[in-house]
Amino acid sequence: MLDYLYLGLYKLVGFLLKILPDFIVQKLMYGIAWLAYTISKKHRTRILNNLGLAYGTQLSTQEKKEIGIQAFMNLLDTVFGIVRRDGLSKERVLQNVTFEGSEIIESYQKEGKNFILITGHYGNWELLSQSIAIKFNLMLVGVGRKIDSDVMDEVLKRNREQFNVEMVYKQGAMKDSIKAINQGKVLGMLTDQAIRKNQSIDVTFFGKKATHTPLASILSRKFGLDLIPAYITTNDYINYKVTIYPPIKSLKTENQEEDLAILTQLQSDAMEKVIKKNPKQWFWMHRRWKGFNPFD
Repeated sequence: MLDYLYLGLYKLVGFLLKILPDFIVQKLMYGIAWLAYTISKKHRTRILNNLGLAYGTQLSTQEKKEIGIQAFMNLLDTVFGIVRRDGLSKERVLQNVTFEGSEIIESYQKEGKNFILITGHYGNWELLSQSIAIKFNLMLVGVGRKIDSDVMDEVLKRNREQFNVEMVYKQGAMKDSIKAINQGKVLGMLTDQAIRKNQSIDVTFFGKKATHTPLASILSRKFGLDLIPAYITTNDYINYKVTIYPPIKSLKTENQEEDLAILTQLQSDAMEKVIKKNPKQWFWMHRRWKGFNPFD
């Protein structure tokens, strides 16, 4: 019963997003984001703690608040975008998306070389995967968590697949990722969430210790695949820019542990640099320093 309530809400939101002007949707998003930041003490506290860990005393109280509200805005934009793009043509999806660094991926395609795309919960990350898959005409396989509602998980699966994006779930991710690589598909990974210490490689992130998934590093080393960082930003929630960064070259020496540590730290460094350019785009609600943060 709850599944169909979610489905009904999904269709209602889709209808409203189609009939409401963009400026009304943006005002609605800001209002919801402001309310969420204001009334959710748990998330507000986590955002402020995370900003304190990352920036110390560099940010004013007002700057922290603006970043916190914007983090909720990006989440809403990502969710609303999924609904809004349902049934759109691929050409329409790319209509308001520009690319910087396209030649990086194009050079790999010309040479017939596969790669692993790495990104994070930054900007509209769902639009990032779909726009890259469409732009470069490739099948992108994301690694993520299955949502609790079977009905909505199927809706989301169908929504992604219409834009050349498939998903494999965290449980069994290694096996399914290897299968995707062997099929010539491009893996896309969100690498900015804390994970269990016994499954992670420790990295330095904003000068503090954090856990980091080793999956991209393991697969990069095993198959000789370079890691290409890509992130998406927006200033107005209408127009978006995808920036593709120089690759992190695959590494394989006799010292596997050191290779994986280097590859994983380079991923963390890439994410940190992007966040520092525009901290308002990142999802500060994550418990990114979990296990090392005294507030968690």
